[in-house]
Amino acid sequence: MTTNMIYKKGDVLEIAVPSGITSGDPVVVGNLTGVALTDRDSDGNASVKFNGVFDLSVEAIDGSGNSAVAVGDVIYWTTGDDPVLNKKTSGTIYGVALEAITAGSTDTINVKLYELAGE
Repeated sequence: MTTNMIYKKGDVLEIAVPSGITSGDPVVVGNLTGVALTDRDSDGNASVKFNGVFDLSVEAIDGSGNSAVAVGDVIYWTTGDDPVLNKKTSGTIYGVALEAITAGSTDTINVKLYELAGE
């Protein structure tokens, strides 16, 4: 039996996250997308879940302005935006919308987290 396995599944990791992250916040770490399960601690870490479906705040905009979100649309993480999730392709791929939003609106919808191939 191997003795070098660190995590059995690897879907929840204690990892360094940006300042201000609290439980329930969307998180991007490199190419990993997840949701914080705990608040960022004094060491700069939080427990982050890297797969699944979460209810998250998404703004129905893209790089050109207002743009409705349809079921199946790719959702991006855009640093500096509030909320950080939207349809701006200049951001980092974050997940896939499982609910619709009217153009220009912000709503909390189910988002399936993006997972790298083979995970």
